[in-house]
Amino acid sequence: MANEEDDPIIQEIDVFLARSLLEKLYLFQYPIRPASMTYDDVTHLSAKIKPKQQKVELEMAIDTLNPNYCRSKGEQIALNVDGTCTDETSTYSSKLMDKQTFCSSQAASNVSRYAAAVYKKGELHLTPLHGILQLRPSFTYLDKADAKHREREAANEGGDSSQDEAEDDVKQITVRFSRPETEQARQRRVQSYEFLQKRQAEEHWVHLHYYGLKDSRSEHERQYLFSQGHGLAENTELIKSPSEYLMMLMPPSVEEENDKPMAPSNVLSMAQLRTLPLADQIKILMKNVKVMPFANLMSLLGSGTDSTAVLRCIQQVAMLVQGNWVVKSDVLYPKDTSSPHSGVPAEVLCRGRDFVMWKFTQDRWVVRKEVAAVTKLCPEDVKDFLEHMSVARINKGWEFMLPYDEDFVKKHPDIVQRQHMLWMGIQAKLEKVYNLLKEHLTPKKQEAQSAHPLLVSGEQRVNMAKAKLKQNYGQLEKEFQKQKAEMKSNDASAKIDVSNIRIKEEPVSDEEPMDTSAYEGMNNGIVNGLHAEEDSTDSLNGHLPGGCIDRVAQELKAFVSSTFKKQFVLTLSELKRLFNLHLASLPPGHTLFSGISDKMLQDMVLDTGCKQILVPFPPQTAASPDELKVYALWEAGDTYDQHRQVLLEIFSKNYRVRRNVIQNQLSQECGEDLNKQEVDRVLKDCCVSYGGMWYLKGTVQS
Repeated sequence: MANEEDDPIIQEIDVFLARSLLEKLYLFQYPIRPASMTYDDVTHLSAKIKPKQQKVELEMAIDTLNPNYCRSKGEQIALNVDGTCTDETSTYSSKLMDKQTFCSSQAASNVSRYAAAVYKKGELHLTPLHGILQLRPSFTYLDKADAKHREREAANEGGDSSQDEAEDDVKQITVRFSRPETEQARQRRVQSYEFLQKRQAEEHWVHLHYYGLKDSRSEHERQYLFSQGHGLAENTELIKSPSEYLMMLMPPSVEEENDKPMAPSNVLSMAQLRTLPLADQIKILMKNVKVMPFANLMSLLGSGTDSTAVLRCIQQVAMLVQGNWVVKSDVLYPKDTSSPHSGVPAEVLCRGRDFVMWKFTQDRWVVRKEVAAVTKLCPEDVKDFLEHMSVARINKGWEFMLPYDEDFVKKHPDIVQRQHMLWMGIQAKLEKVYNLLKEHLTPKKQEAQSAHPLLVSGEQRVNMAKAKLKQNYGQLEKEFQKQKAEMKSNDASAKIDVSNIRIKEEPVSDEEPMDTSAYEGMNNGIVNGLHAEEDSTDSLNGHLPGGCIDRVAQELKAFVSSTFKKQFVLTLSELKRLFNLHLASLPPGHTLFSGISDKMLQDMVLDTGCKQILVPFPPQTAASPDELKVYALWEAGDTYDQHRQVLLEIFSKNYRVRRNVIQNQLSQECGEDLNKQEVDRVLKDCCVSYGGMWYLKGTVQS
């Protein structure tokens, strides 16, 4: 009250709302002009508008007689734009830059709060604005000058051609038919920047006529800024209460409502969910959660829901795994869909996911590599299956995410029996499709199958390793003593008659023959690198007589060289696998069947110009020692040697790298800006992409 007394009302002014120019009135904001130049001094030559885009172009004359105007610069600009000849298409007919174009842009997206006010005879008349446009200089004449320059250069180059090239050569034209555009592709095209720019360019300009400030037409139009009727009967919208009138003058901001993020179309609130039928509620919940105990499902459906009806509906969209309900594969991968990672059809994805679910009915643990080997699906799809229902554990595999629900199994034995019969049918189908072996069908007996995993401290692990080492050392000592005794007995028998016995001398070596047990089925009767049916005396325990060593080295070097020229980067594990495949393709009796050890293979890799890349693997990696040894071809003799070397140096410091880091490092080291094709070529030779990051080939772990 004290503030109101200190600020008394001096005058009351009637306010009127003018509607004649309601959707026609625009406010133009011009660039700053000199203080000596008034609005009346501006000479408008022409104006045009695009109504849909609310875009305006104005041409204004430039005062060439002003002492601040640089005439030589104006002549130079006109010469660059129009050239020496002048015609109707010339921008500057006076051979002087005597006008300037201004193009508009919207200053505000919401102009509902702005109005133009006119005060006259104690009355304030308001007209709402339809738009506010900022006019800025347009420099399209520079583009025209560049186009003319290019035309002149093309004409000069064309004039130098000889007369023999007058006739155009016959060129072959390839005709291609575009495929039908899908609805999704059409929506992307319509929303693209290029399409919107094309739509804007297609709208035709509407030319306007400009009337000066003192023109009679301007004076006539200016009268529309005043309200045409002052009677209250004609202005019924102003017969409002003070609060309603204030709401009309200051409506709530629409921008604040638009800034609130919209919920995804596939997300329902619990209130909306409970308005759907029971079967649809259960399907939506299971599709989003994927794995759920029955008690949790009942709590989400609300009180009063019949458990019998829920059991009947849940069996249509989910399967029982370890007492918990897991959503069916065909619910997640409907018919006529495909994998977002590999493009595999939904039928194949459902089979692979059913295999993972079935494995969890047999065991609490699943190994990712075993699933990939059986299903033959890409790693990304297999990882999706496992993430739906399990959690990764370091050095153990993937464990089912929920504990065994004993309460549900005891309360509903009939449901459990029915689900068991369904799983038996699924198992029979999987056996036919994947040709499952007994090792896949028999559940593994592990102590870790219980719901509570065994925790072992670091000190206990060290003690266990020491005990195992002592045990192995004792066994090796016994075997060594046994071999020593046999050698002594052989020496004693050899003293009887040595005249007709030729002793074969073997080079002393501590090398171990390379492990090829995983590929015994591919060696066609080869045992430890030898053919069992052959009685060969030329090779013993993987060592050759001196005359064959060079030949074996040549064959091994040829294999290593050809392999690294194709692959560029290989782990020792992958190289051994390729070598065993190479052995399987060789005829019986080949020199490479003499037994190649890991050390011989690694030495040959280094002799052929390759280098070992010391990749800093993460400490928690589950990779084997052979998977941690990475070799790369350092010099291939092509133009990309330097680029590959820089790339390999990067991976000797980082286990995984982003593409922009690689591209920046290549540009710095090679001293040139590489294009996308060159970077892609180098990455394709040495790396693989996974999860937005780049890894050296063979170093991506589960």
